[in-house]
This record gives sequence, structure tokens and C-alpha cells, in this order.
Amino acid sequence: MLQTEGLSKTVIDDKTNMATPTHQRTLMQEVSCSGIGLHSGKDVRLKLKPAPINHGIKFVRKDLPDNPTIPARFNCVVDTSLATVIGMDGAIVSTIEHLMACLAGLSIDNVIVELDSYEVPVMDGSAGPFTRMILEAGIREQEAERHFFVLKKPIELEQDGKFVGVYPDTSFKITCNIKFEHHLIRNQSCSIEVVDYLFEREISDARTFGFLHDVEKMKRYGLARGGSLDNAVVIDKSNILNKGGLRFRDEFVRHKLLDCIGDFSLLGMPILGHIVTIKTGHAFNHAFLEKFFNNKACWQTQTLPTSPDPAHKTAKSLAI
Repeated sequence: MLQTEGLSKTVIDDKTNMATPTHQRTLMQEVSCSGIGLHSGKDVRLKLKPAPINHGIKFVRKDLPDNPTIPARFNCVVDTSLATVIGMDGAIVSTIEHLMACLAGLSIDNVIVELDSYEVPVMDGSAGPFTRMILEAGIREQEAERHFFVLKKPIELEQDGKFVGVYPDTSFKITCNIKFEHHLIRNQSCSIEVVDYLFEREISDARTFGFLHDVEKMKRYGLARGGSLDNAVVIDKSNILNKGGLRFRDEFVRHKLLDCIGDFSLLGMPILGHIVTIKTGHAFNHAFLEKFFNNKACWQTQTLPTSPDPAHKTAKSLAI
């Protein structure tokens, strides 16, 4: 088992109505929103449209000639320094992780995402606004089965204190562990089975966060131009600067878990397995996806199994 001494630990485990959709899903109708890009500071309008079976999630740049389309896949990732950025043939879409987490958290497989700029709007810094927008539009089940990556053997990646591992399981679970020296964060852990109503209730509203000295430094270099207390939790040496404080006592680790859901969704199909992360980020998550995909002996793709492999392995013991 993971070593949890000194952790502020949350286990979100509600067995009522727990179900993984077996068929592909899309939106019932088109829906849109507007906002500002966290790093670009540019106004952007985003539109989500229903898509056919086996389409996947694809981003369309409506502001560029010929409206280039970029699939939301890990092999299209071109940058992970500040956010997850995908690109193809010179066109990019930046900061996709919160929207991707929302789509994965709600088990939505097929969507067209149209934008009139290069960065997804940050909204309030969480996936909550996207989640409510999609639930208002409605979700439609399609006449095709979902395919899953089903783990047969564990896959692990560890480097410089960072760790990601995935283990055989009968559903999609994530356990996220973080460690910061700041006294308001310290060590935190959160574990959840990723199903739509738990994602909506427990994860989607957790906001991105940053330290005041880092935000000021980024702004001096022309970064985080759209960042403010309206779309991020900001911490100085001793306090949380946001007037309303935190939405959850462990909002920091919940947001990191949200980011992980978004990053791991770039495999292009949902996982049946338990992902464990320690002190990870976008770049390390992407490195793990590359290792995952190249270890084809450790997984197979199939529709939802009726009798999954009962052989589970306990997550690696690591201190954070």
C-alpha cells in the first residue's frame, strides 16, 4: 500500500449508482461559452458540438484558414511546460486539461470543440463551468460500445521523486498524492473512482492554484496574462488571497487529480485500471502516456468486460 503517514487523505468512495458507461456518448445539443485564456489573456469563444461514433475529441481552430483540426491525443502534444498544449501542422490549442478532464469525468467520447483563439478559456480555474454547461446541454448515448484499455500488468514510471503507476482494476480509479513545503498545503492525498456524478460533485469545482511570487514572476515575463483571483487560488507566504478561501479543505490535491484526469484522457480511450500519482505534473504525465502506449504487452483494448481479470497488484510503496 502507499505510505500515507503525514498525509491529509481523502478517499471518495460512494458505491451508490456506481456505473461505468458501456456505450459511447456525445452531447444532445450544441453548447457554447466565452472567457479569457489563462496564459494568453485573449478573449475566446468555445463551442462544443455533438460528434458521430468513433470520432473522439477533436479541436477545431475556427480563426485560422481552412479551420485546422487537432485530435486530443497524446501523440499530438507539443508542449507541457505550463499547460498541456496540442498541435498539428503549425496550429495549436493550449491549456486543454480542464476541458478534457470534464469530458473524461462525464464519460463523453465524441465531441467537436471549436475555438476562435489558440487557448481554451480558463473560466473560474476549474472544470465546473464546463461540467454544468454540458449537463445542461444533455448527454446522449450512442449505438456503439466503448472500448477500454484493460490493464493486464502494472506499468510504472519513476524519476526524481515523481511517480506514476497504473494497476489492473475493474473500474477507473485515480489516487493522487502531492507535497509542497507551504504550510497551507503540505502532503495531501485524494482517491476517487472516476464516474460522472462523483466527478461533478467532488472534483470538477477544484481550481488551479499558484504562489504569489510565481504569478508575479510569470507576469513579468508576459505569461499568465489572464490570471487573477477570479480564476485561480493564489497563496502568499502565509495566506490564501482569495476572498472566499477554499472550496474544499484539500482543493489543491483535488485540482491536481482533475489535471491528471485531463492528461490521461489523451490516450484516446478510457482506462480500466487504478492510476497512482506522486508529485507529478503535465510533463511527467505525458512521459508516462508514452511509456504506457509502448508497453502493449501490459494491456489490451476491449469492450467493457463481464469477467475482468481478478489479478490486482497493490500500488507501489513510496514515501512523498
